Amino acid sequence: MSAADGTAGQTTDETADGVDKPWGEVTPEAARKLLVAAVEAFAERGYHATTTRDIAGRAGMSPAALYIHYKTKEELLHRISRIGHDKALKILQAAADGSGTAAERLDGAVRSFVRWHAERHTTARVVQYELDALSEEHRTEIVELRRRSDAAVRRILNDGVKAGEFDVPDVPGTTLAVLSLCIDVARWFNAQGRRTPDEVGALYADLVLRMVTAQK
Repeated sequence: MSAADGTAGQTTDETADGVDKPWGEVTPEAARKLLVAAVEAFAERGYHATTTRDIAGRAGMSPAALYIHYKTKEELLHRISRIGHDKALKILQAAADGSGTAAERLDGAVRSFVRWHAERHTTARVVQYELDALSEEHRTEIVELRRRSDAAVRRILNDGVKAGEFDVPDVPGTTLAVLSLCIDVARWFNAQGRRTPDEVGALYADLVLRMVTAQK
């Protein structure tokens, strides 16, 4: 995937979500272009080293044009983070609310969550690793979304323990381990590597199930 989330893999996933292009839910088009440019710049240089001039230049606009759509650089980061965390939460809650055994639901959760972080690895790096750059108000909002993601995975694990499928003495700690494992994919995934997002998702799902499954 390119720094601007524009590869075929990214586009396919966006289309599956009912969006025809990266960040297609962001309107008007100028605001979308600025957001795409911000993701590219933040991922490449880091939030603090990126200027609004950098972002506007990548979008082919003047710095003044940026402020028509976003009051501050931090507002841009918040919009990126909010959309990313909303989508991540949707993936995990859908798996937690789905049918099937706890093992099947955990398999689905990990596969989907890992695939999202691989297909959108540039975006995900910004979403997951620039949290401290948000304002206190915005950080509190995003932390709540992360808490709800944690709760979705924890619910699956608790269901598995109750059903005798999982042997997990420490559900909160295991939840953190599972989420951390999935999120870290965004840090190292290479679209030119030997594994596709689907293959990485399958590998991680197998690893997680081995980690939690009760010994026969």
